[in-house]
Amino acid sequence: MTSTNSGIITKRCGCRDAEGRQLNTTCPKLEDRYHGLYTLIQELPPRADGTRRRFRRSGFETKTAAQNEINKARALLDIADEDDLDGRIRIADMLETISASKESLPELDATKRKFVTGQSLNEHMTLAEWLHIWLAGKKSLRASGIKRYETDVRVHLVPRIGHIRVDRLTVAHLDEMFAGIAETNIEIADANRARRTAVDELKLIPHKGVENRRRRKAMKERIAEMAPFRRVTGVGSQHHIKATLRAALNVAIARGLIIFNAAEHVELDSYKRPKALVWTEERIAEWLRTGIRPSPVMVWTPEQAAQFLDFLADLKERLYGLFHLTTFRGLRRGEACGLRRADRNRAAKTLTVATQLVQDGWEVIENAPKTDSGERVIDLDEYTDVVLDDQEKRQEVEALAYGEAWTDSGRLFAMEDGSPIHPGWLTDYFERLVELSGLPPIRLHDLRHVAASLMLAAGVDIKIVSETLGHSESRITRDIYQSVMPRAAREAAEATAAMVPHAGQRAKAEAEFAEATADPRLDPVAQASINLLVAKILEAAERDSRAVEELVQVAVSGLSGPKDDEPTERNGHTSATHEGAKVIAFRPRRVPA
Repeated sequence: MTSTNSGIITKRCGCRDAEGRQLNTTCPKLEDRYHGLYTLIQELPPRADGTRRRFRRSGFETKTAAQNEINKARALLDIADEDDLDGRIRIADMLETISASKESLPELDATKRKFVTGQSLNEHMTLAEWLHIWLAGKKSLRASGIKRYETDVRVHLVPRIGHIRVDRLTVAHLDEMFAGIAETNIEIADANRARRTAVDELKLIPHKGVENRRRRKAMKERIAEMAPFRRVTGVGSQHHIKATLRAALNVAIARGLIIFNAAEHVELDSYKRPKALVWTEERIAEWLRTGIRPSPVMVWTPEQAAQFLDFLADLKERLYGLFHLTTFRGLRRGEACGLRRADRNRAAKTLTVATQLVQDGWEVIENAPKTDSGERVIDLDEYTDVVLDDQEKRQEVEALAYGEAWTDSGRLFAMEDGSPIHPGWLTDYFERLVELSGLPPIRLHDLRHVAASLMLAAGVDIKIVSETLGHSESRITRDIYQSVMPRAAREAAEATAAMVPHAGQRAKAEAEFAEATADPRLDPVAQASINLLVAKILEAAERDSRAVEELVQVAVSGLSGPKDDEPTERNGHTSATHEGAKVIAFRPRRVPA
């Protein structure tokens, strides 16, 4: 037996004497270093009731291994100061529990963090337990944000990795989780494809006839047994799951639970937010042919937007003002539903966006705008101001028609009975109106893209567009909403090309000049000579940076001939006129000898 400041270490074996009694520490073979095993005993601070207790561990093959273990126990005890009786009792409780359960001693640094932050030293928290604690602490988030976090936790994180201890979560665990999500996506896609095929086959079976009814019944039973349609977890959703876990683990680090955030080091496929595309004639033709939209985010041209608003006006649509305002000022759906009559300043011709109606499931909750910058004041043009006047007058007429049954919700845009507009209903209603208009489809949120694109195409400064839309910074506007209209893009391209003259432009100018100056009385050879002269003049104007008109005047003056009595040399002769008669003088030439 060895006694040290760190406790007691003994050596014993399982040998027995002739009567079958275990020898333990009295076995003569214990002098052999390879015979027997070492046991350690460390005194612990007494329990709260004053009773004695020990930390005991056996089975060490070497004394050094036993000494290292007892040193770890002593280091854990020393986390609490000598005069911190409550702290030493907490640590002793932990060591007593570990001694009884045969678990390994915890890491010193992790135990220090738990001790300092007042956490339980005996519990090993799983990721599922921590995620629920983390969610419960998210009190400042809006209901929609909490719902999105809760979905990530409930659908993906807890079922796949919730059983893992939060302090033992690794990048490999997360790689395995996302690989599992990818496999599930394949299964969902296959199930959706099979169900869609069966549904399409059911549509082809006629309703009439005994045999057809039998086939339809059998097909419906088959469809009922299939898995329902489900959405796959796309790349964007996977990035959100990663962000949710990263946020939860960052809080765990701040509270001292862990020191490493595995979610920071997981690599996923890159995700790019879909860019908005304009419904050009070519894209409309392709959509009519295939039924597939070129992009999830589509934008109408100014002409298409005008056609839609004209359609609503001809239809005498009661919510014309809402769609008009959204088209030109880019309100979010919830902001448009949440606008109050009191938010309109008629004298200043402004609207204050101070609240919004958002969905939580199907329930509607009134919240502040999405971001701090979402709380904003937007200016109104003269026509929009008139449209809102008409909207309020229509609402007054509806209130009179409903009488006591009318509900005064105070909203600028409301249902016929005055109750607030449900955002989900508005989305469905807009899609039906678009279908009736015959225009290519866009989402209600895409009207916001239309407004941004119209402002940008009109030359409005990006900062003003960003403030109108309620973005926190103009970079978001530039990255997401800058869908330049085809006409503006074409004009920009032409203006850019005009900055640098090139051969193609000169050839085009020559062709246009030749066509304009073509004379049917000239033979082709003469016309070709004139065209060559034009080309030379244009080339000289480009090279010398001189006006074409100036060079044409020089050329014409040269073609008009010499003045009277002014001699001209030509081919070695001198010619002139004298009193109306032409005189030619021959210059002497040298004749070789």
